Amino acid sequence: MQGISLRTQARLWYWQRMSASVLALCVFVHLGVIIYAVHSGLSASAILGRTRGNLLFGAFYTVFVVACAIHVPVGLLRIAEEWLHWRGKPAQVTCLAFSAGLALMGLRAVYGVIL
Repeated sequence: MQGISLRTQARLWYWQRMSASVLALCVFVHLGVIIYAVHSGLSASAILGRTRGNLLFGAFYTVFVVACAIHVPVGLLRIAEEWLHWRGKPAQVTCLAFSAGLALMGLRAVYGVIL
């Protein structure tokens, strides 16, 4: 990879693997919550009634969003380099901007569901 030092590549690799571990756990818990809600016959309003003001749900989904915002841009950077042949700062800035947008939208959704 041009423009990215070996040290930075190693850090990106580390953060993507760590965020993947967190995401795997979050997806497992999230699917469990969905299965519970469906089997309990909860409506959307009942679900929102349970999540309003629940800081545990808020903390969990905030961790989920942050893990996504860390994980996704590293993968997108690799895709941009391999498929689109983008290199250097333009690819990095684009992926960072995507990450910021993803984090903003996700945290806004958490805010809407919890508060």
